Amino acid sequence: MTDFSDRVAVVTGAGSGIGRAIALELSARGAVVALMGRTRATLEAVAAEAPGETHVVPVDVADRAAVDQGFAEVARAKGPLHAVVANAGVGGPNDLGDGDDRWDEIVRTNLDGSYFCFRAFERHAAADGGFKHAIAISSCVARFGVPGISAYSAAKAGQLGLVRSLAAEWAARGILVNAICPGWVETDMAVARMTELGADEGLGYEDARAAQLAAVPLQRISAPEEIAGLVTFLLSPAGVAFTGQALDPNNGAWMG
Repeated sequence: MTDFSDRVAVVTGAGSGIGRAIALELSARGAVVALMGRTRATLEAVAAEAPGETHVVPVDVADRAAVDQGFAEVARAKGPLHAVVANAGVGGPNDLGDGDDRWDEIVRTNLDGSYFCFRAFERHAAADGGFKHAIAISSCVARFGVPGISAYSAAKAGQLGLVRSLAAEWAARGILVNAICPGWVETDMAVARMTELGADEGLGYEDARAAQLAAVPLQRISAPEEIAGLVTFLLSPAGVAFTGQALDPNNGAWMG
């Protein structure tokens, strides 16, 4: 079990779901974890669960100035940064036909927000000679097209281009940049999306869930802790050869 003592990590979207699981796992391994998200109360609830030292910073990642201020605050309070996990995101449809095209909201949060966090991390990254890590939580929909969610798909695919470019740009500085592209994960966001898909077909949630998982070869949904485990792998000595890569924990939904 890799010990992350003396490392400072920022996790965005840390108040729930995948972000919460990542924050708790890193804390359990000794890291000082800065919890970022839009709602202080949910972040403080995660901080109360964490076994180690945390720092709560309410930030909307779509606001570049707020991101810059938040990362600077963490660096002042906890010291230079060793890792950032850009997990914050919003999902759902952006169907032009319903009169509510959410393109700007979805792309701004998922893609621009990741870029803002990575650039803010760059300014405060530790210069101690060891490897630093920037990880984007993307999605399997970065790999294939899905009707009705063009903004989410484009933003998640854009994260992969961002990761590859910054991996090349930052290699000489020892900053490893990677993405994780989960399939369905047991989160509130997944429940909401399955509920929406079911409503379109006149199905209840349980039937909609079964229909979605029937299309997945392993016919299972991942736990948030599985994604947290991949983050810790990338941050560990075993992950040192990975940069500019995308890992695909999707239960076979996409096979590259």
